[in-house]
Formats: sequence, C-alpha cells, structure tokens
Amino acid sequence: MEQNGFKVYGYRWIMLVVFMFIAAMNQLLWITFASITGDAARYYRVSDLSIAVLSLSFMLVYIVVSIPASWVIDTYGIRVAVGIGAALTGLFGLLRGVWAPNYTLVLVAQIGIAVGQPFILNAVTTVAARWFPMRERATAAGLGSLSLYVGIVAGLALTPYLTIQSGIGDMLLAYGIVSVIAAVVFFAAARERPPTPPCPPDQEARSLVLDGLKQTLRNKGFLLLMLIFFVGLGVFNAVTTWIEDIVRPRGFSITQAGNAGGLMIVGGIIGALILPALSDHYRKRTPFLVLALAGATVGLVGITYATSYWLLLVASFVLGFSLLSSGPVGFQYGAEVTYPAPEGTSNGLLLLMGQISGIAFILGMDSFKSPGTGSMTPPLMALIGLMVIGLLLCTRLREAKTLMAAGTNG
Repeated sequence: MEQNGFKVYGYRWIMLVVFMFIAAMNQLLWITFASITGDAARYYRVSDLSIAVLSLSFMLVYIVVSIPASWVIDTYGIRVAVGIGAALTGLFGLLRGVWAPNYTLVLVAQIGIAVGQPFILNAVTTVAARWFPMRERATAAGLGSLSLYVGIVAGLALTPYLTIQSGIGDMLLAYGIVSVIAAVVFFAAARERPPTPPCPPDQEARSLVLDGLKQTLRNKGFLLLMLIFFVGLGVFNAVTTWIEDIVRPRGFSITQAGNAGGLMIVGGIIGALILPALSDHYRKRTPFLVLALAGATVGLVGITYATSYWLLLVASFVLGFSLLSSGPVGFQYGAEVTYPAPEGTSNGLLLLMGQISGIAFILGMDSFKSPGTGSMTPPLMALIGLMVIGLLLCTRLREAKTLMAAGTNG
C-alpha cells in the first residue's frame, strides 16, 4: 500500500502477531505463581516471600540484562534479539515444567526465562518503528503491549483453575509446551524488516546506540518520563506479584484473587486498544498520559480498601484500564521525544526503571505489611501517594517535536 511516497506492507501484521505470541508467553511464565502464592508455598514447603522471588527474579535479572539486550536489538535487529528471547523462553519454559517438583530447579528455570525477557520486551517500539508508518506506531506499540497483558491475564486467571484441576506440576508442563510452540512460530515467521522503509527517510535515521544513550539521558522530558515509569510500572509489578496477599486478609479466595488480577489485565487490554489509537488519531500523547495516571490512582485506592468482591473487581478493572493503557503511549512518547536515539534504548530504559521500582516496592510491601493480620494496606497507602506524585509529574510533559512535525506524512 502506497502512502505519501513510501510503501507499507501487509506482512507487518503477521510480524506483529508472531512477536505478540512469544511476548505473551514470556509474561505468562513470569506471573505464573502470583495468584497461587499460598498453594505454591505449601507445595514447595517454602515461605510466601520465596514464591514471590520466582517473580522477583525477572526484575533482578532485567536490571543486569536490559542495557545489553537493548544494544543487541539496536545493533543486530529484531530477528536476532527477539530470537534470543524466544529461544530462552521456549527452552527454560519447558525445563520448568520438567523440573516442576523441585523449587531450586524451578528458580533456575525462572532465571533462564528472565534472561530472555528484555530481548523481547525492549523490542516493542523497534517492531513498531521498523514495520509501521508514524501514524500507526502508537497503535502497533499498543498491540505489542497488549500481548504482554494477555500473557499476564492468562497467568493470573488460568493458573488457579489449572492448579485445582491438574496440580502445579502438570500446569507448569502445559505452559512449557505452549512456550516451545510460540518460539517455533516466531523463528518460522519473523522477518527483520520490510523491503522498503514504511516512512519518509527523515523519520527513519537513528543515531548510534551509545550516542543515543547519551542523548536520551540528557533529555529533560525523558528523564521526567523515567520517573513516571518508575512509579507506574513499579506499582503494577508490585500489585500483580502480591495480588493474593493483598486480598487474602479481607477474606478473598485464590480464585477471587486470580479473577481480580485477571480483570485488571483485561482492563489493560481494552485500554491498550483504545488509548493508543486515540493518541494516534489526535496526534497527542501527554493528555492521555495524564488521564491514565489519574484513573490508575483511583483504581489503586479501590484495591486498597475494597471489602466487597464486586468493588474489588471494579477497582481492578479501572486500575488496569488506566495504568496499562498508558504504557504503549508512554513508550512511543519516549521514542519520539528522544529521536534520533534508537527505540530499543528508550524502551529499555523505561522498562528498567519499572523493574528497579518493582523490586523496591515488592520487598517494601512485604516488610511493611501489618505484623498481626498480614494486611498490606499501609504500604499500599504509600503507593497511592507515589501515584499522586507521578500524576503531577505527568502534567509537566510536553509533546515531542517529531510527532508535531510528522503532520500527515506518518
């Protein structure tokens, strides 16, 4: 299809779908234990915190691997970089199922999957930029992020039911088999780039990786965005990791915890379909980021204090719809405000901030929960305060010049 002197190809959607499949599976493997923390702790005869470490390991590994993964993405391209992530996801996803009865070996497998995560996650905006015109990039990034949410909602919602029906061992093995299928599909169908760029030449050029990193870290708007991601993504990682422990003291079951976590991600899926598309349509990023952070703050308040099941579900949906829909818009804003830095660099730095804060928030929530009841209301109140700060920071963001200059050419 010709668009204003350049061509976009229908295969871009196939490329996006195969990327989404492996990305979804990687996130499902990350969040597997969040909604069955208590059952898993009894199965492995370890503490709740030891089960949380299975998710926490992804964040720890991400801090170490993120920058090298972004360098591989920007230097060697999508097929090599995401291929590394796909191979590690398939291999260690299957080994985790084989090693299911042994906690130590399961942790080793989790670390193997975690090494592959940044090679996949950091490539979301690179896939969008390499295959899609400017006018579709937030939408493509939104769909890429949506796949992450689909994987998380499957992990949160399906795991309790599969555990009850088949046991933890069979559940992990089933997930491992599907992860191998996702890796094979990626290697069979993925392509590096279309025959010709999907944008004018002035929107394609990118600086070298190290130069781009220096430019990015000197950009005041991007530094502000990093602080916002530090809060927002950290809150998301902490709430999803501790979802059962958050609601258990109020009498909710593991299936109700899984449903609440799942509905949070369903809200994020719907939001990722709506907000990025609206952002592309109106060629604005910052108003949607402000709106999303405001809604997420309200949703977090609801999760903190809800005592009825229906209110918990509503609050979970609102938090997911608002917070997760802001991710793809924020990633695209970061790529635009730091142009011509490589997309993998800006994407990786934003995710890195969320992993650092996720570790801090997860450990902090466990440390400051009420000793007698195990209630996590006190640390959740602190997170609400941080969300308000993040909202105030959002109001100081300014639109990227590249988005405004693109006009009708993208």
